[in-house]
Amino acid sequence: MGQWVEVTLHVDGEAAEAVAQELQKFCHQGVSIEQGGAMPIAWDEDEHPQPEYLIVRGYYADDDRAAETKQKIDQVLVYLNMMYPVGEAMYHTVQDENWADAWKVHYKPVRLGKRILIRPRWIEVETQPEDVVISLDPGMAFGTGTHPTTQLCLEALELVVEPGIDMLDLGCGSGILSIAAAKMGAQDIYAVDIDPVAVKTTIENADDNGVGEAITSEAGSLEAVLETGRQFDLVVVNILAKIIIPMCDNNLGQTVKPGGLAVFSGLIEDQVEEVEAALRKTGLEPYQRLQQTDWVAVLAKRPA
Repeated sequence: MGQWVEVTLHVDGEAAEAVAQELQKFCHQGVSIEQGGAMPIAWDEDEHPQPEYLIVRGYYADDDRAAETKQKIDQVLVYLNMMYPVGEAMYHTVQDENWADAWKVHYKPVRLGKRILIRPRWIEVETQPEDVVISLDPGMAFGTGTHPTTQLCLEALELVVEPGIDMLDLGCGSGILSIAAAKMGAQDIYAVDIDPVAVKTTIENADDNGVGEAITSEAGSLEAVLETGRQFDLVVVNILAKIIIPMCDNNLGQTVKPGGLAVFSGLIEDQVEEVEAALRKTGLEPYQRLQQTDWVAVLAKRPA
C-alpha cells in the first residue's frame, strides 16, 4: 500500500495564489486553496465576509524522491518568504486508500452573489429554484470558488452575462467561470488555458454540470486566440496583473467585440490603476470595480 505526503500552509489571500502556483510544480496529485477558520452561515447581500485565512494544500508521492521534493519545496518557501510572509509548511503522510478522502473532506459548499452555489461533486446540498449550482471536482486545476479573485469574477458574471452571448474564458483553470456563464445563459464559450491539465479538467467539469455543449476548451494562449480572428461579447481574464498588462500590449482588447464587455481579476488594490491604464491603451474603457479586502476585479467595455 502506497503513501502520499500532504503539505499544508495557512496564508492570507494575497499569498495563496503564489504559494499554490509553486506547489503545483511538485504536487502533481493536486493543489487546493480553501477557506480556513469560521465563516458565517448566511450574510446580507451587500456584505463580503472573509475567511480568517486560506489553506493551501498539496499532495505528492511518498517515494524515494519524497525527501528531495520536501527539500525543494522548503527552498522555494524560503524565497517566497523573502518577498512576502507565507510561513512554514506542515507535512504529514496519508495512506493510499485514504488520500482521496483526505483531499475531499476539506471542500465545503460556497454561496456567492445573489444565486451562485458552488458545491463539491461529492456533497449534496439543499438548493433554491433560482440557484446557479456549480458542481466541481477541482483535481489539479485552479479555481474552486474559495479565492477572492474567483469569487469576484463570479459576482461580475451575475452582472454582465446575458442569454445567448458568446464568451472567452482566458486562463480557464477548472472551468468554473465558463460553467457559471453557461448556466446563466451564455451559449458559445471558448475556454483556453496554457495548461493541458486545466483544459482536461474544464471539459470534465463542463460535462458533469450538463453544459459541455456550450463550452469548447483547448490548450492555448492569447496569441492563439488572436490568430483565430474571433471576437467575443464577453471576455473574462482571471490571472494576475503582471500577466494582464503585457497582454494589453499584445492587443488583448481586440478579442472583445465593439460594444462588448470584459472582466479582469487577480488584481491587488495598488495594481488597479496601472492595469486600468493598460486596458485603455488596448482599447477598453474600465467602468466599474468590485472589491474584496485587497483584491479587485475591473469591469471594462469596448466602445461600439
